[in-house]
Amino acid sequence: MPRNPIEISDKVEYLSVLDENGQVDRALEPNIPPDLLQKLYRSMVLGRQFDQRLLSLQRQGRIGTFPPITGQEAAQLGAVALLRPSDWMVPSFRETVAEVWRGRSLESIILAGNGFNEGGRVDADKNNLPVAIPVASQVLHAVGLAWAIKYRQKDDVAMAFFGDGATSQGDFHEGLNFAAVYQAPVIFVCQNNQWAISVPRSKQTRSKTLAQKALAYGMPGIQVDGNDILAVYLATREAVERARAGGGPTLIECVTYRLLMHTTADDPKRYRNDEEVEIWSHRDPLVRFEKYLTDKELLNAGNVASTLEAVTLQIQAAVDNAEAQMKQLGNPLDMFDHVYAELPPHLMSQKEALAHELSLIEEDKNHG
Repeated sequence: MPRNPIEISDKVEYLSVLDENGQVDRALEPNIPPDLLQKLYRSMVLGRQFDQRLLSLQRQGRIGTFPPITGQEAAQLGAVALLRPSDWMVPSFRETVAEVWRGRSLESIILAGNGFNEGGRVDADKNNLPVAIPVASQVLHAVGLAWAIKYRQKDDVAMAFFGDGATSQGDFHEGLNFAAVYQAPVIFVCQNNQWAISVPRSKQTRSKTLAQKALAYGMPGIQVDGNDILAVYLATREAVERARAGGGPTLIECVTYRLLMHTTADDPKRYRNDEEVEIWSHRDPLVRFEKYLTDKELLNAGNVASTLEAVTLQIQAAVDNAEAQMKQLGNPLDMFDHVYAELPPHLMSQKEALAHELSLIEEDKNHG
């Protein structure tokens, strides 16, 4: 019998709206209300400045290690801005500005950076999951949430964030397969920042794009300029609208770059050169968005200065509040809370045993 070709979709689009010089393609420019554009800009500035302050605190020994987001603000905000409060946001561990957009306080991030589990607590009235450190594990969680949404016949969506390294994990492939088979309303946002810690994207996969991995699972996939907030917004809007209408999942690959270290425990100079970083620094998402807003007369030198001043004050207030809270926190018994709705008997006995030990220590202190 002859070999017969099987027709499959093999096209993946690359989307860019706002180029590196801040010039916009008017035919593709999404219609975003001015107040939302200004809110996005303020959030980008807040994310960038908060990164710098956290780095300063870490170097001073006032917090532990943390993962900077500098250079990836557009890939996060352009996507998360499309979510409603009833939608679910499922982060990895480098979505600081997206989490803040969804209501997480700066104080909680500082607390978490100091090892206080209170910093990882999620408000019950917000549909956000806590950060996920194991690479790609959160992909499955997002798919489960999306399946529950569909089962309950709601028009909400779930959005999972992850990096390029996650696409090398089994959880990623299992999640995409399940989501496509059951047409779950989930948007997979891959922040391809070129490095999985010290492993370059070229050593992770032979695929020309990460977006094309969607084709194998029968779902739409698109690659966008992840430093172009307008492109990210436009691609995400299409994906969210499709998911709400019952059209199933989408994979969005945001091509971006991590300008700083993987975490503050990492030295990127050991595996990448300064020339590479310099090239990507000229593609800064904040700089090009600022020019775009200035050209639209939504921003001027006065607005830039006042925004910077406002976020600086906000960050300082958060640092002061967090450090004041830390003086009142640190009860070891708290480790048993917020894990189970009802504590299992074996953990309950351990909690009681620890409470007894702590009481004996306190008695010894009181008796000198």
